[in-house]
Amino acid sequence: MTARVNVLVCRDLRRSFGDNAAVKGVSFSIAEGETYGLLGPNGAGKTTTISMVTGLLERDSGEVFVDGKPLTTISVDAKRGIGLVPQDIAIYPDLTARENLIFFGKLYDMSGKALKDRVAEVLEIIGLTDRADDRSDEFSGGMKRRLNIGIGLLHKPRLLLLDEPTVGVDPQSRNAILESVEHLSDQGMAVLYTTHYMEEAERLCDRVGIIDLGEIKAEGTRRELVQLVGQRDRVRLEAGGSGEAGVGALAGLGYVKEVSVRDGGIEMLVENAGAWLAEILAKVTAAGVTISSVDVEEPNLESVFLHLTGRALRD
Repeated sequence: MTARVNVLVCRDLRRSFGDNAAVKGVSFSIAEGETYGLLGPNGAGKTTTISMVTGLLERDSGEVFVDGKPLTTISVDAKRGIGLVPQDIAIYPDLTARENLIFFGKLYDMSGKALKDRVAEVLEIIGLTDRADDRSDEFSGGMKRRLNIGIGLLHKPRLLLLDEPTVGVDPQSRNAILESVEHLSDQGMAVLYTTHYMEEAERLCDRVGIIDLGEIKAEGTRRELVQLVGQRDRVRLEAGGSGEAGVGALAGLGYVKEVSVRDGGIEMLVENAGAWLAEILAKVTAAGVTISSVDVEEPNLESVFLHLTGRALRD
């Protein structure tokens, strides 16, 4: 098979604010037709990274290339290849959907029949053809977000950046947005997708980069990332008494690969937890620990994220 061309290449991006190193050598790439998810808890450096990737923020060091062109805060050619869909909705409420698209299309130097035809195509893509001539202040939150995406698509960018595009929308609109994104990679577009919903990353992303403390902690396909926890189950015991005593009782068991006290409970990685759970509970109870609840998670992207960052995605 012919190797796909990288549309976005980021190398060793670094940015500090005073003594705070927000981004510490972040590198990743996105190929044409690929959707790449950048996931990180709040304060991980994700927003700073995105701002440097789009040329909105000066970097201290490192390189960004979009479609082979070097990008800086003043690069015009490289920025033309980017479609940015910000988390905050950026549309004119007193204009119709069609008028919004025409206005932004003209900012992209589009005009005439080419603009008219592209507006019609985008309205179809975002599912607003039947509401094209309604003012956007009459739209639901989900429809406004779909229009926001349409504006980013107008000039057929090589790289589309979607920053949490489904925040605050109803389930039906959310599904419509996700279906629209799924079709973009089929058209050869490279997509950088950030989200606070792990199931969206599972559904949409060909590869995922997990960022925390300003660094990419892991990167790969879902299967590759799950292998980081060795296809093991994550078990959490809500415990009363000495959690350390429970850890000591489990530390020598061959099927318990990691065990620690975290947030007042005992967390562990276990091979085939279902087969060993009764024995685990018996040993912990014998050590004087009172168990109030048991939670078992099979390996998935969420478990990898927790394993690498120790936090939930929304933390």
